[in-house]
Amino acid sequence: MGTGASLNALDRAASFARLETGVFDLAIIGGGITGAGIARDAALRGLSVALLEAQDYASGTSSRSSKMIHGGLRYLAQGDVALVRESASERQVLRRIAPHLARITPFVIPTTSIATQAKLRAALWSFEKLGGVPAAEQHEVWSLDELARREPRLRRDRLNGAVAYPEFLTDDARLTLANVRSAAAAGAVVLNHARVEELVEEGGRATGLIARSTLAGEDKGARVLARVIVNAAGPWVDGVRALAAGEGGPRLALSKGIHLVLPRALLPVASTLILRAPDKRNVFAVPRGDFTYLGTTDQFCAGTDYWPEIGRTDIDYLLNAAQTAMDMDPIRDRDIVSLWAGIRPLIGEAGKKATEVSRKDEMWVGPGGVIAIAGGKLSAYRAMAARIVDAVEGRLDRRPSPCRTADLPLPGGERTLDGDDRLHRLYGTEAALIRAGGGDVAAEARHAVLQEGAATLEDYWVRRSARAWFDKAAGRDALAPAADAMGLLLGWDERRRAAEIHHCLQLDRNSRRALSPGAEGNEP
Repeated sequence: MGTGASLNALDRAASFARLETGVFDLAIIGGGITGAGIARDAALRGLSVALLEAQDYASGTSSRSSKMIHGGLRYLAQGDVALVRESASERQVLRRIAPHLARITPFVIPTTSIATQAKLRAALWSFEKLGGVPAAEQHEVWSLDELARREPRLRRDRLNGAVAYPEFLTDDARLTLANVRSAAAAGAVVLNHARVEELVEEGGRATGLIARSTLAGEDKGARVLARVIVNAAGPWVDGVRALAAGEGGPRLALSKGIHLVLPRALLPVASTLILRAPDKRNVFAVPRGDFTYLGTTDQFCAGTDYWPEIGRTDIDYLLNAAQTAMDMDPIRDRDIVSLWAGIRPLIGEAGKKATEVSRKDEMWVGPGGVIAIAGGKLSAYRAMAARIVDAVEGRLDRRPSPCRTADLPLPGGERTLDGDDRLHRLYGTEAALIRAGGGDVAAEARHAVLQEGAATLEDYWVRRSARAWFDKAAGRDALAPAADAMGLLLGWDERRRAAEIHHCLQLDRNSRRALSPGAEGNEP
């Protein structure tokens, strides 16, 4: 079957039917990177698995991150050595199983003094040792002249040089999707746009769940029975916990982060620059093709909106940080190509700021036996999933089995390919399928439906193709041809096609509410 099964959106009726056959070893609520990683690991160990996602795979936090697979160097300062060791070593695992989704790039930290440079180098030596970083990829010290040559737009009046070290960039949504497809290839039943509305309880224990479709015009549901249930709903973990009798109050502290995308011509960086904001927080300026994105903010927030509001204060914070650190023309609202906001599901810690809360994952078991998992970092998703599946095997009285996810390639990652074009970065070896289908928006959209489970235009525009973030004019020009291609496969009439396009345009408009009127995004 290969490394990834076809997730054909035309097969949804069959998937609902499969969910009602027998009793699964494990049912997972939530199709973000955590749930996807757990599903893949469990299915590869031979467990029968069902995965349900209320919206689309990766539609929450797992498509709204800073898109970095990094070792969490800053957590060394907090003494969190175990988290750093795990994150640093996991980078190499992802590089092995999905080379197209682990794009190596220099991270550059400007320094202001010899003492600062020495302190940073000491941290990096520890980081490299903990993460088993190859000698050829260990950090370098750049003189002020070298920094000027490599990053000429960086203001250097208070600097004495920089320290550079390799890290990895990814496409978070496609990494999640690759794990879902790999889980399906190993036998898991996976379904997006299927919200869990109720837990089935017998004798005080959760024995199943009831899910219903959230797609317009699709009146389908399923009663799913399972021996173990895992709540991996990210920011919605507390909401799922509330479905069970006897659960306590909220356990999460939600933090919101936003990112801005600019034409790279306006903010021309060659490496990922770690800029010091006026309030001493770090802000990233990250190159991606024709674009540079800035992020992120980190403030506690209330509510779990699917599309969190992007406020003017957050926008100005990032723009001010960039313009303070870089020699560049002032950025106008109409220069902003796109914006996104995400919510981090952190474990609540009384008295701490959002930036101080640990990024460790935490697992707990409710009175009905549902295992909840929250916190954690994108970088360490695979190791986190392995711990959860170990616990699930214990609950099933099953002999412990080895985790296989560190060596089997993810879809598209079967081998390393030369080149760094857009299709290769998104699809890896499967880029050949897109090119064979014409290599255009329509080819991508057909692939999204027939191979990747895309059931709405938003699924393609935001998460399968990343055009909503990284395309001229936020990919609005791609909406009509993508809707045409998807509509032919999914049977959309003209009214449905228009509604799908309108929905995406409205999402784009909503993201720009805090911008000046008429600021619809520049083209690179």
